[in-house]
Amino acid sequence: MRFSTGAGGVAAAMLLLLLGTFDATPSRAWQMGATAAAPAAPAPAMTAAPAGTAPAQAAPVAPVNAVLDQMTSQPAVGTAEPTGESVAGTAEEDCLATAVYFEAKGEPRRGQVAVAQVVVNRTRSGRFPSSVCGVVRQRGQFSFVRHGHLPAVSRSSAAWREADSVARKVLDGSAERVAERALFFHARGVAAGWHAVRVAQIGNQIFYR
Repeated sequence: MRFSTGAGGVAAAMLLLLLGTFDATPSRAWQMGATAAAPAAPAPAMTAAPAGTAPAQAAPVAPVNAVLDQMTSQPAVGTAEPTGESVAGTAEEDCLATAVYFEAKGEPRRGQVAVAQVVVNRTRSGRFPSSVCGVVRQRGQFSFVRHGHLPAVSRSSAAWREADSVARKVLDGSAERVAERALFFHARGVAAGWHAVRVAQIGNQIFYR
């Protein structure tokens, strides 16, 4: 091929040289600056619920206050229900036992019961004070009483325990009626001079109404 030695020929020759050295392989420079995309994560496997069943739901949580209320409403284990006050240990029992102790100590139990029943009968008669302690402390009725005061008693003695047991049973109504409606009594051999109906003689004492 003939080239012109003019300016145009020189230009053409240089163009051919450049074309001969040009690499037809496309450049990868654009990929070098690019960030490769991360592979897509696989979709999570889906587990289908069996036909006709509802999806499981979390169990409801009871409010804290409701739980506390339920706990406090339960009775404590081993606790007993409260009971009413018994006759034992009352002032009335103490006064009656003192009367039995001083007036019938050493007498048969039936005689002690009879003395206690005289005191109780008086509270119901309308002729004496309406309380046991009022009857026992009434002036001039029982010689062991001093100015309305009851003397001290040795409460550890067997005689006191017996008198207290008699008083308790007479007050709660569980004692045998041995001096029905009797309001008075005195020791045998004493001339009382009463115009009263004799009810019974028990041990060393005689009872009247």
